[in-house]
Amino acid sequence: MNTELLFKAARPYQEDVLALPVEDLDQASQWYANALGLTEVERRDDPVPTVIMQRDGVRIGFAINGGDASNEGAAILVSDIERARRELEASGLTPGESRIDDHDGQNMSVFFLVAPDGLCYYFYQPID
Repeated sequence: MNTELLFKAARPYQEDVLALPVEDLDQASQWYANALGLTEVERRDDPVPTVIMQRDGVRIGFAINGGDASNEGAAILVSDIERARRELEASGLTPGESRIDDHDGQNMSVFFLVAPDGLCYYFYQPID
């Protein structure tokens, strides 16, 4: 078993990686625990119902905030893009095709995953 931390950072597509829009916190918490290996670390009701989850010290939150999940998600920097893909596939998921993206002269190995709630995740690893 690989003990190296997989998740290194997460940033939102829009405003807040700790308030990605979902309709049901319990369903979100269960799905993200099973699919991404996230662990629930906080739940609050104010200002809106929110659950904060984390993996490898990287936090991602889900909130019932009326946002449009189809326009939101997060970019997740990983230490091993192939390991991330294998883990998702082992969970029964089908990530998008791998590709190479150029970000300001830095090549990134990437793939996407769209969750059942409509949120889109961009997994990426810089290529040395």
